[in-house]
Amino acid sequence: MSRTCRRFFSQRKMIMKKYLFTLISLISLSCSKGGQPPAPTGPPEPPKEVVYDETGCLYTAYKNLVMAGYQGWFAAQGDASERGWYHLQNGSCGGFKPGCSTVDFFPDMSEYTKKYKTEFKYPDGSDVYMYSPYDEETVDLHFKWMKDHGIDGVFMQRFVVEVKPSNAKGKRHFNKVLENALKAARKYDRAICVMYDLSGCTADDVAYVEQDWAELQQLFNLFDNKTHPTYLRHNKKPLVVIWGVGFNDNRKYTTADADKLVDRLKGPEKKVSVMLGVPYYWRTLSKDTETNPALHTLIKKTDIVMPWAVGRYNGANYNNVAGTELAGDIQWCKTNKVTYVPLAFPGFSWGNLKNDPAQYNSIPREKGDFFWKQVSGAKLSGAEALYVAMFDEIDEGTAIYKCAREGELPLHGDRKFVGIEQPLASDYYLWLTGQAGRWFKGEAGYSAVKPVRL
Repeated sequence: MSRTCRRFFSQRKMIMKKYLFTLISLISLSCSKGGQPPAPTGPPEPPKEVVYDETGCLYTAYKNLVMAGYQGWFAAQGDASERGWYHLQNGSCGGFKPGCSTVDFFPDMSEYTKKYKTEFKYPDGSDVYMYSPYDEETVDLHFKWMKDHGIDGVFMQRFVVEVKPSNAKGKRHFNKVLENALKAARKYDRAICVMYDLSGCTADDVAYVEQDWAELQQLFNLFDNKTHPTYLRHNKKPLVVIWGVGFNDNRKYTTADADKLVDRLKGPEKKVSVMLGVPYYWRTLSKDTETNPALHTLIKKTDIVMPWAVGRYNGANYNNVAGTELAGDIQWCKTNKVTYVPLAFPGFSWGNLKNDPAQYNSIPREKGDFFWKQVSGAKLSGAEALYVAMFDEIDEGTAIYKCAREGELPLHGDRKFVGIEQPLASDYYLWLTGQAGRWFKGEAGYSAVKPVRL
């Protein structure tokens, strides 16, 4: 080959190399700038909704159920909680002793296997004892009573101010009581659900609920259908309750704070169902309710609404007060596709808590007539479930569990305890609540007339 030809081919080879180098550089530059195939246009796919296995779950909806609230906040001097006579002693008069307490009713202690001696005496001079829900056998007995009387289960009250990191003993107490209750609920096939009470909270406390709720799930594996087949579900999700939203009593948190919490608990994956505890006049935004339509917006985000009726009426004016409210509430909830759960309570008394004898029996029980008036009012208005306040609330005299009867009460110095009315048995309100449960499950033979115990 001639020198000219060699020079031609050499130059051509160099040109080809430059071309290939340029092409490779362009491709590399394109890739470094994200030169992937063009992304599809349009909105991103929404997060996938969480789907839970409900195989074996006994309570998949808060429907046809009658459940009560369970405080579980009492403690006894000498129990392992190390909280003394917590929620029994009255700081204004110096303790839990004759003439000084926070509770009006006193439990019937005849069946408890573990109990603690108090300073009180019965009229015959014998010692008076008190229980502690920190003890597993005590909570077991309470759930046995639920089973025996046909009460579907309870909402375990979890007071946020009691379970904050700054209140180590409080958190330990409520975790132990919840542990006891979860075990007993499974043993006796009773429904159980966690209810956060926001009373006394700040905005930061409300936000903390998300962290505590996550801790409970990890600690107890709440959502596992095999571990906790009786944990209450609704709308195909485990249920959690947020109580205390929308009241106009100058709370240190707002409806907006609760709204953010609900959004966080549910998340874009709709992880849980939420029941909201609201004031009695929530629909009309009047009386006990703040005049903020944001409450309605929040309720529409949730799955169940439960208005707080304790203290809003008595036996004499129940029909006038509840007649209008029940019908309107139920219609609003049907229109907005929110489940409605009304409340019934047996009576009210807080003379010792308020150091005011005029407050004893301020809303009389009327031997169950008042309670049944509410049960029948709710059922005949079209409600499909009921919340009973409360299982063990002896502070405000709303307890339905076994309490000492009139004539069988401890002596209380210049004060007194209020008893279950003679000739009723100490378990009468457990029995009557069980009758309500049978009616809500569709059993025949019930009406506005209170059933007679044979």
